[in-house]
Amino acid sequence: MRQIPVDTSAATVMVAQPPQPKVRDRRTGEIATDAETGATMMTVDVMFAANGEVEILSVTVPEPGISGELVMGTPVAITGLVARPWENEFNGQRRHGISFRAVAVTSLAADTAKAA
Repeated sequence: MRQIPVDTSAATVMVAQPPQPKVRDRRTGEIATDAETGATMMTVDVMFAANGEVEILSVTVPEPGISGELVMGTPVAITGLVARPWENEFNGQRRHGISFRAVAVTSLAADTAKAA
């Protein structure tokens, strides 16, 4: 699958919705796990502000990659963010989009408090 690296160096990123387990199958409630490590996959919604535009992105990250208290409004650093285009067909309807995955989402709140 094609992966496109996302440069976050010039962006302001904050938590919009705290981490929650990623559901793999909504019918069964099965939680997604990382194929390589078996770690529970989490979804963190972030506000991504760059180039005068703001978007809310849902970023999937393995649970061990989440550090610090991630509550709404917490400034964060995202390590290894990639975008993955996807497409599928369900009940005869084609759907497509972009999913985002990262190695880690780290709170910058402690760094901000130390700098003050």
